[in-house]
Amino acid sequence: MNMDGEFPEDDFPGGDALLGEEIIDAVAAEGGEEGCFAPIKKHFEETGHKAFDDPAYYKTALGGGGDLVQRLHTVFQKLLQTKDPKDRTQFRMQIVPVFWEYMGVLARQTILSMPDPKRFLLRFALLHPGVLSANHRQLFSTIIRENYTNEPVYYLDEWFAGIGRGEIHPSATDEVRVSRGNTDAHLKELYERACGKLDASKGMVLLKHKGRLDAEAVLKNQIVALTTHTPSPVFADVSDRYSEAQRKMFTEIQDSMRVMIRIDREIEALLRDIENALSDIDTLSGKIELSGKAATAIDTGAIDGEFQTIRQMVKMSIGRRGNTFPILSGEYFHCLPNGIGTRENVISVLSWIESIDEEAYIRVHRKQVERIVPYVILLPTYGDFGFCWEPFERLNKATSRGRIAIPLYPKNLTVAILLAVADLRWQAAKEKASYYWMEEGLTGNYYQWFAKQKLRGDIKGYFMQDYLLWMTKESEGIQKLDKELRGIFWHYMPFTRQVKERLKDRNLVYQELYQRDLNRAMSDL
Repeated sequence: MNMDGEFPEDDFPGGDALLGEEIIDAVAAEGGEEGCFAPIKKHFEETGHKAFDDPAYYKTALGGGGDLVQRLHTVFQKLLQTKDPKDRTQFRMQIVPVFWEYMGVLARQTILSMPDPKRFLLRFALLHPGVLSANHRQLFSTIIRENYTNEPVYYLDEWFAGIGRGEIHPSATDEVRVSRGNTDAHLKELYERACGKLDASKGMVLLKHKGRLDAEAVLKNQIVALTTHTPSPVFADVSDRYSEAQRKMFTEIQDSMRVMIRIDREIEALLRDIENALSDIDTLSGKIELSGKAATAIDTGAIDGEFQTIRQMVKMSIGRRGNTFPILSGEYFHCLPNGIGTRENVISVLSWIESIDEEAYIRVHRKQVERIVPYVILLPTYGDFGFCWEPFERLNKATSRGRIAIPLYPKNLTVAILLAVADLRWQAAKEKASYYWMEEGLTGNYYQWFAKQKLRGDIKGYFMQDYLLWMTKESEGIQKLDKELRGIFWHYMPFTRQVKERLKDRNLVYQELYQRDLNRAMSDL
């Protein structure tokens, strides 16, 4: 396929310069060992499948599409055959909407059994194997098809199938509203809300239970101290009077008992909330089961809505100046094996990030700490930007997964994933601070530093750039950030203990931050 066009210009300033080849290679080689992800057993199969050698691949991929397929085929053939640069540009533009319209048709078929060519078209945007070189076809044939990792990283065909089967909730959008007349959709929303309330109440009651145990332990120690006596110096057969410290203990015991009563009332209310949530879930499950006949139509509608959301994700990943050509082609594909956004490569980078940023996937909700790896959607595009679509589901902030999108064919996979995690970090911190996001926590401190520096523009964009420097340079002891900003990141996005131990011996700057951690820990005792 002889198409003109250059590889998409990088919208992110300095993206290639941020990561040296040695860092990229280290991520690919050592990704899963220090983090909490299970080590990747293999990145590619030793021998590939033969689906791309099938002469009927193209015909099968477009099979059963009617007039839409004919339009796609016509434009695709004209694009392949024309020699005029202006015509090629025109046909490249014409094929974009037709191609994505057909991808929407394929998305609805994921809940059924799909032949490999259709699945690979949806997963990799591979319309015709002939547009790739033999080496590239061999490479793609060795990409592992099944998710043996059990991590929430999905190719598009898997993602739409999960949406269709109800295993994954549709992504939130401002445009899509649940119709009041749609009883089944309303039941599902109520069910999700009840599950979110149950998870949040469980987390809180566990926290309160621990608080009550601690309060009881304090009370026991106070009673032991109160009832420990020495013999009277006047009459040895009786104990001496209460000491001054013991007299104060009466008031302290009363305070402890008031704390225990308050905690007990809170536990009682939370247990009542759990009981009500369980009852609601049981009732709603029965109603949803009774309306199961309509589930197929609802799921199809959910897939259609999710597909429109995915289209928006694709546009965001590509950016304003990126390559919008939607089909995998040797003309634009320039990734090395460890630079393709395959499931295994992405997990390796996510694990490497966690080995440096220990709280990258940590969620704190009402003092309950959870490690929650976000859903990762792999987009078959030439985009360069990874991003966070939502930090958590709006009806369940306690335990739901966030969502990040990663392009399959970026210039730099590590940068794309770092951008997505930075976006996740920012959005989660902003949601946590709520109305006070410019005053408190990570976003508040960054905003105040940003204002003092008299910077202008997209504050989140600046933060994401600084996060790249934090992860790729500062973690190696190369000082690239402002001193005050380094202190903010050190406190609110701490490195792992191993990284801190290594850095404190590198430079006085990091040694001072390390000592500040020790002082803070001592003051908390």
